Amino acid sequence: MSAIISSKTFEFLKKLTKNNNREWFNENKALYTESQENVIAFLEDLIKEMGEFDEELSKIDVKKSLFRIYRDTRFSKDKSPYKTNFGASLGMGKGSQKGGYYLHLEPNKSFLAGGIYMPESSVLKEVRKEISLYGEDFLKILNQKDFKKHFPELDQDDKLKKVPQGFEKEDPMAEFLKLKNFIVVYHLKDEEALDKNAVKNLAKIFKLMKPLNDFLNAPFL
Repeated sequence: MSAIISSKTFEFLKKLTKNNNREWFNENKALYTESQENVIAFLEDLIKEMGEFDEELSKIDVKKSLFRIYRDTRFSKDKSPYKTNFGASLGMGKGSQKGGYYLHLEPNKSFLAGGIYMPESSVLKEVRKEISLYGEDFLKILNQKDFKKHFPELDQDDKLKKVPQGFEKEDPMAEFLKLKNFIVVYHLKDEEALDKNAVKNLAKIFKLMKPLNDFLNAPFL
């Protein structure tokens, strides 16, 4: 039987949201450790399941894939010392310039994501070229029935107002070329995150993202 996310883990995150200070956290360090271990066990099973369709994931160090709970508050107005979620990079984020996956666990705010997030300008340019050259292939992925059902559109945050330099204004893929990130997001209900079959269910949703990641990674193979 696969590991499950314990309701205790979500209870810990709810309590942390209400008591986001070092004193409370230090007094409840055991709760944090228990929750962290629960998430790591879940990730181990999830990565194993996802490895069935993406062999690259077998190289991931599970413990290193989990983001630190400690916030960097140096440049933030919000000085709360702790994140109120568990986030894991499965080949996405943490300096990766490749298409990958991300899991975010937080009461009422959990989600799965896939694609390339905030790529460097050189990577962004190559991805845009790929989209411009192979627009039909790109649209085929986005319009695939199950894909569109789970991810109605690519993330539109920080989208440019104009087509970037080096591309034609009349390019049929112009709206996609304006994007700075190429990610899809699936919002998880708490009951989906805590479901006893979550490993298999989440892996199925991540599997739908695989063709998008393959397309985004094609220029760098």
